[in-house]
Amino acid sequence: MSWRTWPRYLDAVTVTSAPSQPPQASTNWPASLYRRPDGTLEQDIAPPRLREIVQSGEGELWVDIDSANMHQHALLEKVFAFHPLAIEDTLSPGTRVKYEEYDRYVFVVMAVIRFDEGTPEPWDLATSNLYFFLGKNYLVTVHGLPSKSCATVRERLMRSPELMARGAEMMMHNIIDQSVDAYFPMVEELNVLVDGLEERLFEQFDEKLIHEIFKAKRAAFGLRRHVGPLREVLNILTNRPCAYIRPETQLYYRDIYDHTIRITESVDTVRDLLAGVLETYLSQTSNRMNRVMKQLSIVATIALPLVVVGGIFGMNFSRMPLTHDPWGFWAALITMAAVSGVIVWWLKRQQWL
Repeated sequence: MSWRTWPRYLDAVTVTSAPSQPPQASTNWPASLYRRPDGTLEQDIAPPRLREIVQSGEGELWVDIDSANMHQHALLEKVFAFHPLAIEDTLSPGTRVKYEEYDRYVFVVMAVIRFDEGTPEPWDLATSNLYFFLGKNYLVTVHGLPSKSCATVRERLMRSPELMARGAEMMMHNIIDQSVDAYFPMVEELNVLVDGLEERLFEQFDEKLIHEIFKAKRAAFGLRRHVGPLREVLNILTNRPCAYIRPETQLYYRDIYDHTIRITESVDTVRDLLAGVLETYLSQTSNRMNRVMKQLSIVATIALPLVVVGGIFGMNFSRMPLTHDPWGFWAALITMAAVSGVIVWWLKRQQWL
């Protein structure tokens, strides 16, 4: 779409009058579900109809917007009239996890974390943000990548539309709950990988293991860095009075809050295990170095008398015992061997060998 046709598109999505016949769904329309007050369900709703629903304040509406589609993203401003700063946050992948209140809605940002399957490293994390706009009778979700939690909740609502009667805040709860539950397999996989590092460390020492230890620490830190702020957001959703979340619904958010506490504790346990693995690795490295130094010291101790005796007989004096004796050379060798033997015997007696 060119800049010349862009204003015409914005005018089209802001039309307040509904067409006489339901228009054919367009790929530029966001995925949407609307439960009318009479209990019937509408899907893939046109932008003019979305505006009517929002203005009426009746029924329950969920709109799932792909931020990579500029036509869908324009609806945030032209149909829902969200604050420009909140809309700008939906385009920034570096937006922090947070909770913000506005006059007509609340804005929630959470991080979606998964292991990156596009890299050969098992510790690499791929993160993306999931944005929520929760209003009186609507929920708008925004994401730049496909969301498994949104797809799962959408399938559930399609099978049981009566679940939407519980309110838009429960739809947001279900999506957040699905996303948080996906953290548990990640923590378990981290535990399995850490156990593998411990086995490799004790079975066969590998100097390259230090790289994997630090990669695992980075993955655990990244997971903890995203779960920590989400716990604070859920604490607000659980305990702070909100015009768009009923007190009886806040109990369900408390359950997700408990899950984040469990995940945080599990991640902290993984970090403690990694700290122990790293300490063990450094201890083994130090022990190996000590053994090498001990062996070199023994060699130097045994060779020292050989150097001394050889140095004495190598002095350039014309008159020295055994200098011109035909057995002098063999006497020096026997002396060296005897002194070295005595030193080896003494080291073994001291249990240093």
